[in-house]
Amino acid sequence: MDVLNRKIYPSRIILEGDHISDIQPLPATQSQFILPGFIDAHIHIESSMLVPSEFARLAVIHGTIATVSDPHEIANVLGIKGVNYMIENGRQVPFKFYFGAPSCVPATEFETAGATISVDGITQLLQRDDIKYLAEMMNWPGVLGQDPGVIAKINAAHQVGKPVDGHAPGLKGVQAQAYAVAGIVTDHECFTMEEALDKLASGMKVIIREGSAAKNFDALIDLLPDHFDQIMFCSDDKHPDNLIEGHINLLVKRALVKGHDLFQILQAACINPIDHYGLEVGKLQIGQRGDFIVVDDLENFNVLQTYIDGQLVAEKQISMISRQHNLVVNQFNCSPKEPHQFQVRASGETVNVIQPFDGQLITKSIQLKMEAKNGFMVSDLTKDVLKITVVNRYSDEAPAMGFITGFGLRRGALASSVAHDSHNIIAVGVDDESICRAVNAIIDVKGGVVAVTDDQVHLLPLPVAGLMSPDDGYKVATRYTAIDRVAKDLGCKLEAPFMTLSFMALLVIPELKLSDKGLFDGERFEFVDLVE
Repeated sequence: MDVLNRKIYPSRIILEGDHISDIQPLPATQSQFILPGFIDAHIHIESSMLVPSEFARLAVIHGTIATVSDPHEIANVLGIKGVNYMIENGRQVPFKFYFGAPSCVPATEFETAGATISVDGITQLLQRDDIKYLAEMMNWPGVLGQDPGVIAKINAAHQVGKPVDGHAPGLKGVQAQAYAVAGIVTDHECFTMEEALDKLASGMKVIIREGSAAKNFDALIDLLPDHFDQIMFCSDDKHPDNLIEGHINLLVKRALVKGHDLFQILQAACINPIDHYGLEVGKLQIGQRGDFIVVDDLENFNVLQTYIDGQLVAEKQISMISRQHNLVVNQFNCSPKEPHQFQVRASGETVNVIQPFDGQLITKSIQLKMEAKNGFMVSDLTKDVLKITVVNRYSDEAPAMGFITGFGLRRGALASSVAHDSHNIIAVGVDDESICRAVNAIIDVKGGVVAVTDDQVHLLPLPVAGLMSPDDGYKVATRYTAIDRVAKDLGCKLEAPFMTLSFMALLVIPELKLSDKGLFDGERFEFVDLVE
């Protein structure tokens, strides 16, 4: 399948080392199809809970040959040391990881992160050949307000000819134009057609996202016919159980089912990221690198083989990439908590409550009247209003408290040290004792995800920065699936409970979120009172 020239013809691929030396036409019709490999145009590898070498082992079976990876999550824990960890770990395996310089470490001044990457640090990273771009500029208010530090980072990328990724959920009209004029050329946060069209009209490329929590494919895929040269696909955040099931290949299949043109789909899935980011990835042309996949047919699109640099790395759903020795790096400096530290003193009747939406990162701020017991506000299971907390993992501070609706827990608690973007500990539960047990289980192993029942603690340790496991990816996925099942047995109604929980601390996505410093209004970009 020659995507560049929109041709399909019988042929034989001749490889010499890591390159294609010839493509020889054949007279007979073949039953299988060779095409360029799939590329995830924006992903945080950390959200798979796997180190890069393990992520690669799982991704290649689905025809993924490369990722455009923002190491923003580990950078917020360990700074440039974390970026270097991701690059070095990824180099151990035959997979094409392309990392960016994280633009927002910390993401905001309204939370406690483990590290800071200054303008000088960004400039130094961008000088490196193994850093391909300035990763998502989440501080859109800083862009629009011409914040000197923000503009300096953008200019540092422009000076070395590297693109700048965007992150501007809901930005439209004049604001979208101003954001693009600053030199930001992509956005993966669009969740409506109107917003995406505004950004395309401003000269930005739209990366259609379908991850474990944020799902925008159905809302945006009809952009493809008119804008296929400006569209890419991404997962952004992909939990290990979902990665086992599929990756970018699933978006290709879904686009085909919706009746979209095959070559336009493959342009978005295989070609556009190479051109936009300047990736050293072959496009299935003579003289280029031997990066391609073999599929069974053009309807089911089942991946039979994956080749990277001429090397067979997966065949019939079996990964050929071997396990590596994965080092552990971390920063976790807080002490166990006591149940009384999660009490919320009643100082009024009306509470600002976070309302998440399944399949979205945005939330709504709603105001509910809450009753007090013995002078303290508690979870109200009849209204599905639970306590939520964020605990600083970098030093001993008092937990920040809030209330949330929509999780549906009837007992127990969930907690995680994956809490975007600073990755403090976040937990939700029905009572102070359960929340405390869940938080302390995370502290005890210095990172992980946990579901606490009446008498059991179900835990997946994540010792690499409190974000990833160094263990076999398939085993990690199995353990995560088991904990996810426990969360749903506790009553949680969300499709991806832990992924949704992790985004309740993401301050740069409106409307109401919780940091370790308090309840935060993401539209006004300021703290708000919990009780009014």
